[in-house]
Formats: sequence, structure tokens, C-alpha cells
Amino acid sequence: MSAPATRDRGQGRPGWLAHPALSVLLAAVWLLLQQSLAPAQLVAAAVFGLVVPRLVHGFIGPAVRLHAPWTMVRLFVVVLWDIVVSNLTVARIVLNPASDPQPAWVPVPLDGTHPNVATLLATIITMTPGTVSCVVDESEHHILVHALDCDDPPALAAQIKQRYEAPLRRIFEGVGA
Repeated sequence: MSAPATRDRGQGRPGWLAHPALSVLLAAVWLLLQQSLAPAQLVAAAVFGLVVPRLVHGFIGPAVRLHAPWTMVRLFVVVLWDIVVSNLTVARIVLNPASDPQPAWVPVPLDGTHPNVATLLATIITMTPGTVSCVVDESEHHILVHALDCDDPPALAAQIKQRYEAPLRRIFEGVGA
């Protein structure tokens, strides 16, 4: 019996552009780190962008189809802004001896079904000073967040869902796009 002429993209060896966005990102980062557009660096960037995704395909799985590119840009700006504001807020709390922070554990229910939504939401929460995602419970569909200063846990959960989860759902699931 002969082997099938085509392979399923989800199994076996991936094509050379199994993760085109990752390939472009790796090539761009390589060129930025090298600070050069010399032909040798362009070739190295192309090799890097083609070989690395092929090597790590088994670890990252099949490529993800992204929706709403402008939502990605807006989310990036929102996250950067929130990181800056949170840094200032945490610095004020830490440097002010009269401050009385109210730490809280905040369960944030998840509406997203795509695994990358939960993963990136937990990452964004942890990158923002003053909050840490401690448990991502996919079976119960929630993330447990520790906040350094939170006087209204339901409002914080709603803010996280509105500012981060909703755009991530549009990006990965096409919900509301």
C-alpha cells in the first residue's frame, strides 16, 4: 500500500510557511536587532523566518487565523497605555507611606473559547503592574487575578473583560468583528 500523496497540515511536517505571521515577525525582529539591511542580514532574516517556525511547529501547533487587524493595533496601544499608567499608580502606592492599598483576589470569567484568548489575557494581566494572573482555569472558564489595590473587584473584572478580553475575542474568534 502506498502513502497518500498529500499530507494533512495538522500532522507531520509543516510547509515552509506554516506560520507566515511568525515568519515575518522573526525576520523583522532579526533585522531590527542587527540594525542593518545589508544583503547578508536580509538572507539571514529570511532563513531565520523560514527555518525557526518549521522547527517549532510541533510545539506551537497549526497556524492561527487572525481577524480584525486594526483591533490588534488598538489593543497594543491600550496595553502600552495601561502599563504606563499602572507603573505610575504602583509607584505612587509604594512611595507614599500614607497609602493604604486594598489587595484583592478577583475571579474574571472567560467568554472566549480560543485557547490563545485565555493565554494572552493572562499575559496582559501579568504584564500590567499591580495585577498578576495566578490561575487560568480553563475547565471553570475563569482567570484568578491578584490586584495590589482594588476596592471594587466586580468593576475590575468588568474592566479586564472590556479592555482586553473583548478585543482578543475579536482578534482570535472574529466575534464582533
